[in-house]
Amino acid sequence: PSVEDASYRNVTWDELVEAYVGQIGGLVDGGVDMLMIETIFDTQNAKAAIFAVDEYFEKTKKERLPVMISATIVDNSGRTLSGQTIEAFFVSIKHAKAFTVGINCALGAAQMKRFYKMLVDMNPGWCHVYPNAGLPNAMGGYDENPEMFSTSVVDYAKDGMLNFVGGCCGTFPSHIAALAKKCSAYKPRPLPELEKYPCMQLSGLEPAIIKPEIGFQWVGERCNLMGSPKFKKLVDAYKFDEAMEVCQQQCEKSADILDFNFDSDLIDGQSAMGKFMRLCVTEPNVARLPFMIDSSKWNVIEEGLKCVQGKCIVNSISLKVGEEEFLRQAKLCMRYGAAVVIMAFDEQGQAATFEDKVRICQRSYRTLREQLDFPPEDIIFDANVLTIATGMPEHNGYAVDFINAVAEIKRTCPCVSFSGGLSNLSFSFRGLNSVRDAMHSVFLYHAVPKGLNMSIVNPGGLPRYEDIDANTRRLCEEVILNNSADGKHVERFLEFAEAVKNPPKNVPGPAGAADAPAAKDAWRLGNYTERLHHGLINGIDKFIEGDVEEARQDLKVPLHVIEGPLMQGMGIIG
Repeated sequence: PSVEDASYRNVTWDELVEAYVGQIGGLVDGGVDMLMIETIFDTQNAKAAIFAVDEYFEKTKKERLPVMISATIVDNSGRTLSGQTIEAFFVSIKHAKAFTVGINCALGAAQMKRFYKMLVDMNPGWCHVYPNAGLPNAMGGYDENPEMFSTSVVDYAKDGMLNFVGGCCGTFPSHIAALAKKCSAYKPRPLPELEKYPCMQLSGLEPAIIKPEIGFQWVGERCNLMGSPKFKKLVDAYKFDEAMEVCQQQCEKSADILDFNFDSDLIDGQSAMGKFMRLCVTEPNVARLPFMIDSSKWNVIEEGLKCVQGKCIVNSISLKVGEEEFLRQAKLCMRYGAAVVIMAFDEQGQAATFEDKVRICQRSYRTLREQLDFPPEDIIFDANVLTIATGMPEHNGYAVDFINAVAEIKRTCPCVSFSGGLSNLSFSFRGLNSVRDAMHSVFLYHAVPKGLNMSIVNPGGLPRYEDIDANTRRLCEEVILNNSADGKHVERFLEFAEAVKNPPKNVPGPAGAADAPAAKDAWRLGNYTERLHHGLINGIDKFIEGDVEEARQDLKVPLHVIEGPLMQGMGIIG
């Protein structure tokens, strides 16, 4: 990057790939048995080299040689020079299916062991390490003699952490001889048993392991030209530095993943995507999160993938373009090391019904698994959240069809994830943000237990399900689940929305209203269970001692207070 322009790079991805392809050709022509991508301090460069390996062997039709991949960390933070932790590095290059992955150079063996252990714990394949002979001295030399060096490294072997081992800077044949002698007494590291149902792994500067127990993932929508008028206005005016502030605000609001979309008629989406991605990766608070590269144009998606070192999500591809092009795009996602959102579209159009959603997603899954061996944990289905309560009867079941389709696809397509665009659900009520937010919160309450585990939203903008007033919640649930005793739930909801849009004029409050507590403290009027729940959920500890003491006096046994109202409150948080 340039000091004047953080988005500037003196070499492009395509130039790097071309150079690496030439180097690979020379090595192969020279008769090498294996290729090594080593001393990696910038994972994006390593990904370009991995891409070039695939490019060379696909074009030449030669048998692919094994590839060793080796990172280097710069200090006791355990990060590469470009800021990634060793776990995030591994997630970013896992798609290479390397012969062995490890760490070289960097620190001495003693200082490097805990970071190597992190890699060993994540890697289902072979691992290697070849450290320096200690840290460099003031003259740039290395002070560990063969005995000191081999004593430090043999600890790895004692702990069963080695498959391959060697030496880097400051080591000589004598160091390797001493190392071989000491390590020969120990067995190599056994390969771990593979998970039956692997989970999605993403990365920015840090890893994001999407295990079921970590809960719902909030995908920030504010860097999407369709998700934020403010962001669109700034990008259309080429005010990228100010647009970056919008991105940082999402991080502060605890987004788990960041969505980026630059589809606009006023700008070159490909150029804008590349420039903004290059800005984002230089901002640590932004770059620590995984990115979702979002566009309806494949060239824009590729531009984003070429600018990011972490493992991204591509949003999206589908069978709409035909099976051949669908597979081509999916294969490229694999080569870039990206997970992918699959939309429920096929050659006939968008899936609207439960049956079509399930059929198209199951077909997409089979096609990817059978023809590409695409990792199932890297598949995210978007079964199309469509607009409800439009006044057209055929739209009434869209929400519940989505929820039920997610459950069925999850049952029949192991390891996949699910996403959905919440804003589509309530599109009929644009301008009524309180109504839309309540609909979205209630929808998630019912969809998440069925399998929906991520969605593009404004993080921090939705009310908690429990905080929605009972009447609004009931009306939302009727229209989302398309079910009510009298079947008139859509009409009721439309009347409710109209009342919110055009509320009746204010009427005087009841006598004594002036003496009531302020609205923000109205929760203090509840019983001790309700007060404890509210305090836990909202992080208010001002009244906790008094409320707990009141509960203890009523329940008699302190353990009952913990197992009762306190654990119930934690359950709501969970």
